[in-house]
Order: sequence, then C-alpha cells, then structure tokens
Amino acid sequence: MNGEESVPLRFRERFFPRERASVRLARVFVGRALLDWGIVVRMDDVLLCASELAANAVRHGVPPGRGYGVRLWRERGGSLYLEVHDSGGGVPRLLREPGRDSGAEADGGWGLVLVRELSDRWGVAPRDSGRDPGKVVWCGFDLPVAAVPEAHLRGLPSGARTRVSSTRQ
Repeated sequence: MNGEESVPLRFRERFFPRERASVRLARVFVGRALLDWGIVVRMDDVLLCASELAANAVRHGVPPGRGYGVRLWRERGGSLYLEVHDSGGGVPRLLREPGRDSGAEADGGWGLVLVRELSDRWGVAPRDSGRDPGKVVWCGFDLPVAAVPEAHLRGLPSGARTRVSSTRQ
C-alpha cells in the first residue's frame, strides 16, 4: 500500500451480504485466516478493524440488495493488509476526534477513528475497475518479520501488484 510493488505471501477474499449478521461473519473470516497463517501478533487490532470496516460497509456503503467484499493479505516485508470493498457512493471520513468529542451526542462515528488508531496506515480508494462503482476502505498493519512462519516464505507467487496508497491520517 506504499505505492511500491508487493508480492502477497498469503491472500484470502470473501463476499458478504448486506445484513448485520455479516459483520460477525467477516470478523470470523479474518480471524480464521490469521490463525491459518499462524499470525497472532496484533490479532485483536486486526479483528476490531475488520468489524468496524464491515459495519461501516453495511450501514453506509452497500446499497440495498448488494453486498461487500473483504480481502486480507500478508506481504513478505511483514505487512498485513485488510480491505473492504463496497459499491456505494460517498467517501468515508472521520467524524470524531479523541479528546474533543464527548457526551451522549458522541455515541456514534468512532469506527474510522479506531481504525486510524489501531492500524499503521489506512485510506480510501476508488474500486479497481472503472465499471465497478464504489470504493475500497483499507488498513495496514506492520508485523514483525518473526511473526511470518518460515513456511509462508516459500513458494511465493511470481506476480506483483501495485496498490493505491495513503499514509496514516
């Protein structure tokens, strides 16, 4: 996500329907992938971000009758990325700031603040294809190289991909 070419070590993707129960299913999907890959470092941070981004997709990003996609991948350099793709319009933005908003009226709007605080970087980008409406909300986590089991370093795919990037905001 830093504008350089990257080769995913591991990749998972799944589509979810626009319903509240799918937020829990998206979190379970991400948790299982992390466990399958032997990654437990920062697992709570990743799972909370997955829940927040999925909940935002259901509440604000997915039009009725559609769903959203969740992608998760790990790169050789130690970074883990989580993306939530939806087909809705608009661009997510931070609605609250820690220390400035308090009281009963500040109950909502904290999801992206949590994502910003728990991840090492996050951003919003248009979907990859010009024919696909919507956006991708993503976050990245720097994990220690020791957190990548040695077996995952073998058999890397030969292709690389370039990502739209944004630094921590």
